[in-house]
Amino acid sequence: MRIILYTGKGGVGKTSISAATGLELGRRGYRTLVMSVDPAHSLSDAFDLSQDLMDRTTGRPLKVAKNVWIQEVDVLEEIGRHWDSVYAYVSALLNVSGLEQTLAEELAVFPGMEEVSSLLYVNQYVREKSFDVMLIDCAPTGESLRFVSIPTTLEWYMSKIFKLERRVARMVRPMVEKFANFPLPQEEYFANLEDLHRKLCGIDKVLADPEITTVRLVTNPEKVVLKETQRAFTYFCLYGMTVDAVIINRILPEAIEGGFFTAWKQTQERWIRAVEEFFAPVPVWRVPLFQDEVLGVERLKGLGKELYGSRDPAKRFFDQPPYRFRKVNGNYHLEMRLPFVSAEHVDLYKKLDELVIRVGSYKRHIALPQRVARCEPLSARVRNGELVVVMGRNNAEPKTEVTTSSRS
Repeated sequence: MRIILYTGKGGVGKTSISAATGLELGRRGYRTLVMSVDPAHSLSDAFDLSQDLMDRTTGRPLKVAKNVWIQEVDVLEEIGRHWDSVYAYVSALLNVSGLEQTLAEELAVFPGMEEVSSLLYVNQYVREKSFDVMLIDCAPTGESLRFVSIPTTLEWYMSKIFKLERRVARMVRPMVEKFANFPLPQEEYFANLEDLHRKLCGIDKVLADPEITTVRLVTNPEKVVLKETQRAFTYFCLYGMTVDAVIINRILPEAIEGGFFTAWKQTQERWIRAVEEFFAPVPVWRVPLFQDEVLGVERLKGLGKELYGSRDPAKRFFDQPPYRFRKVNGNYHLEMRLPFVSAEHVDLYKKLDELVIRVGSYKRHIALPQRVARCEPLSARVRNGELVVVMGRNNAEPKTEVTTSSRS
């Protein structure tokens, strides 16, 4: 079983890449599901399907080619299936706060419902072994991170808060309901959450297992897009997920020369080099800009052939998190694999919200999480093929040179 998440900044072409990958997998004999978890679904548009056909499937898997199904999760459909008591309570609470009923019902579809609904399907298909490969066409980066963080957050809530909250509600409900003008959650509300937790049980381990789940970042050769791709890369590493490829989409082809596109080509070439530098040793794949919109099965097949060539999309192309962050004694430790390197070969410095590490001609830019970005490098050491950079607050001048307590 393989699960591959495709994500990136909005508009970079991740839906087309996901759809093309699905068709390439289907051609190779894998039973493949391409699932859209973006509330603004465009997967059916990529396959150029009619709205009438999608309305008739109402969020269920739809076969679009041999061995290939697509699914656009319909949150309103899923509310009736999984969220009925939770939705009813939130809607009632918003209504008594003064919002008109229709608006209250709309706002009761709170952030996270789409992601949980999609995760329920993913977990179900994993348990039933319904497909060989699932491709998740994610929402833009922020929502993608919420998608992978929800299982951990829900697990924490259920183990730390849920039972206490349920007991308190049982105790105070008979007294408060007599004079309160707002609703309290009923037992059905808690039973609904408990049932959701049970159905999601195990999905956190599935997402964190690099043998099963990897992430592929889709980007364009532009500065603004690349910065968000860097941040996404950092945060997926924080969640312990493996990014096994970065895809640069919509590169101007070699055939375009001179005139209006000269500056654009030079700019793209500069940012392509930056992508390869930033994300090494993760593989970087290039996809050219096509002459027209990539819509429909035949054009998507062409995109898949251009992207993968002889490569099997189901394989893992990189299987180790390049680095990880830990908090130790109030400081942050950045731990990074650097085999066959000794401390005297390493130079590093901090530049705004990035840490730049240079080993000979190899240079790596690491986008830092917000809290870590406020810190300065205090020391660094290389031990057993791993570089450990200690970052923290220091009133003195920051020490950006590398020190080592144990050279290897």
